[in-house]
Amino acid sequence: MATLKEYYEDTCRPQLKDEHGFTNGMDIPRIEKIVLNMGLGEAVQNPKVVDNAANDLTQIAGQKAVVTRAKKSIATFKLREGMPIGCRVTLRREKMYDFLSRLINIALPRVRDFRGVSPKGFDGRGNFSMGVKEHIIFPEIDYDKIDKIRGLNISIVTSAKTDDTALSLLKMMGMPFKNK
Repeated sequence: MATLKEYYEDTCRPQLKDEHGFTNGMDIPRIEKIVLNMGLGEAVQNPKVVDNAANDLTQIAGQKAVVTRAKKSIATFKLREGMPIGCRVTLRREKMYDFLSRLINIALPRVRDFRGVSPKGFDGRGNFSMGVKEHIIFPEIDYDKIDKIRGLNISIVTSAKTDDTALSLLKMMGMPFKNK
């Protein structure tokens, strides 16, 4: 079985070039990075939550998660500057393609009542963001060892200049979008 990167190089690039009329090979859109983010509001009361979430995110991504800290103090949320409030991972190159393959082929089909990913997650510049309500859809997570089910945000950054070219790129890569 060919990897997702080989599939992109061999099949998607020529198809995108013909479909959108790119003349320069560097204009053909590609995925640049994937950012996984877990925001943890309950970390203000219980700082140990961040460690558990970072471990889960590390298992999902296959790369060590970075703890994100508050930039400002907000008294209403009892938040101080520098307190840990989340974790994130930025994936590039091979790990990015491996994660995208696992997301499309394994994790998304495990979502309950899954009818496709909403195509409304584009930002106007060719980047796509989506949320996952339960991080246990990933097979790396052992259901018995987690303390709480958490959600995570997945942002796919592409070099596409428009949402239409990014949508066709992700569709060719196998992302299961809903029909409009």
